[in-house]
Amino acid sequence: MTAQTSFPLSGVRVLDLTRVRAGPTAVRQLADWGADVVKIEMPEGLEAGDPLGGPRQGSDFQNLQRNKRGMTLNLKDPRGIAVFRRLATEADVVVENFRPDVKDRLGIDYESLKALNPRIILASISGFGQDGPYRDRPGFDQIAQGMGGLMSITGLPGQGPVRVGIPIADLTAGIFCSQGILLALIERQRSGIGQWVQTSLLQAQIFMLDFQAARWLTEGEVPKQAGNNHPTSIPTGVFETSDGHINIATTGQRIWERFCRAIDAEELISNPDYANTKLRSANRDRLNAEIAAKLRTETSATWIDRLNEAGVPCGHIYSIDQVFSDPQVEHLQPQTTIESPHVGKLTLLRQPMTLSRTPSRMERYPPGVGEHTQEILREAGLAPDEIAELARERII
Repeated sequence: MTAQTSFPLSGVRVLDLTRVRAGPTAVRQLADWGADVVKIEMPEGLEAGDPLGGPRQGSDFQNLQRNKRGMTLNLKDPRGIAVFRRLATEADVVVENFRPDVKDRLGIDYESLKALNPRIILASISGFGQDGPYRDRPGFDQIAQGMGGLMSITGLPGQGPVRVGIPIADLTAGIFCSQGILLALIERQRSGIGQWVQTSLLQAQIFMLDFQAARWLTEGEVPKQAGNNHPTSIPTGVFETSDGHINIATTGQRIWERFCRAIDAEELISNPDYANTKLRSANRDRLNAEIAAKLRTETSATWIDRLNEAGVPCGHIYSIDQVFSDPQVEHLQPQTTIESPHVGKLTLLRQPMTLSRTPSRMERYPPGVGEHTQEILREAGLAPDEIAELARERII
């Protein structure tokens, strides 16, 4: 394998003003691929209320904040803003997820930053967008899941709205934001100037509706809750076995016929009520009941082996601990371990994609509050007496 010469984003300086989840998710994508990320927080004792993002030593915070350097800076003080603007003159990217009006009030909106540094890229994540009638509303993942339609199609038929078990609007908004930043960095190579990247929880959630949104936009069909049944591919869903449950996905006529033979139910193939996808959909409940009666006679492992041998997509339904003991997951090694002076041994998920020559990294443990403040300010050209004055005045 060719020796690694650098990380893909080496040399890219990112100022991270984000909090909670969507913003830190975006910045983590950059940090893991080698960007020099400076996480900026308020000095200790100046942040009102409970810490945003959970306890600092908790698993959630540690998972989101790896591979970053940390500094403190009081952006509520004009002197703190002056320091930030100094940092921004040499930065490539600023990422923020304040309410839209906050950056304007602080004077760190895109037009203000561009005047300092035409090459800078400002990336903004909000709940509902940077303009429009909901611009100033506070955003929250579950609110976006509801307004973005996801909760109306999640859960069992007639169950009522159900949220997804992960903060999917937050996570996808963060990932889309990082993608926008990468696109802006590529475009800057040609134009020499930066731009303003924007996304929101609501936009991300609507985009994630994907084919469900297409059913409405192109066909005028309003999707409903289908529970564990796939809305269009039948029979696909969760099926009970003698010792648990498994997922089975039969897409297309050939796989349907292979499936029937694998479970010793060839009579289903010749049944005119199940002759094609449309008929199987119309008679879904009766078909699922006949399949369930067969599958309850053997264990999950038995059916997984038989169906895979027949070329029928299927899989176990794991609890989280079981996920990490699966042989394929162990082979993929999705997690890695680093040592932290703050929490000790820290095991976290790696990036889910691999580059053969310039892989992602897990080098820096999540920083302590202001751990690298003086280091970063020295790099920005501040003299020791300037730094000492900022510390005395609680600007850092």
